[in-house]
Amino acid sequence: MYFVYIIECSDRSLYTGITNDLGRRFDEHKNGNGGHYTNAKKVERILYTEEYSSRSSALKRESQIKKWTRAKKEALIDGNLDLLKKL
Repeated sequence: MYFVYIIECSDRSLYTGITNDLGRRFDEHKNGNGGHYTNAKKVERILYTEEYSSRSSALKRESQIKKWTRAKKEALIDGNLDLLKKL
């Protein structure tokens, strides 16, 4: 299993990534080992996850979400499908 996730950072920015172990990856982000962006921004919490059976599917979805505006990501996080379609 692979997970696409959205994390909120201390400056309220959103970070999107993938992993096959959500707990481990979140701990890496929290401990400053998750990458340059989250190391600089300090992660707060996981806001959203989706589960995929293959790494390829998860990577495609991650790429799609990363291109979205903040408003569209927030609609996804909130489960607001009507707004998500409009954006």
